[in-house]
Amino acid sequence: MAVPFHPGETIAAALLRCGVTDLGAGATGLRGRYFCGIGTCQACLVSVDGASPVEACLTPAREGMHLAPVFAPVEPSQGSEP
Repeated sequence: MAVPFHPGETIAAALLRCGVTDLGAGATGLRGRYFCGIGTCQACLVSVDGASPVEACLTPAREGMHLAPVFAPVEPSQGSEP
């Protein structure tokens, strides 16, 4: 989904303005979200273009970014036994 943004706007601000509040699954089972807006809580961590996590509330949006949850759920392999 393409998200429009204004020059200088952060990833979190652009997503929030478009109604996106869920940033994906977290390591503890909590969902990522925009919360403090200053990078302290790190609840808004996202992966940009497959790289290390960044705070969406501090990272400027730019054309062509591909975002992903930091802790995407891992699907069990089919045919393997526990």
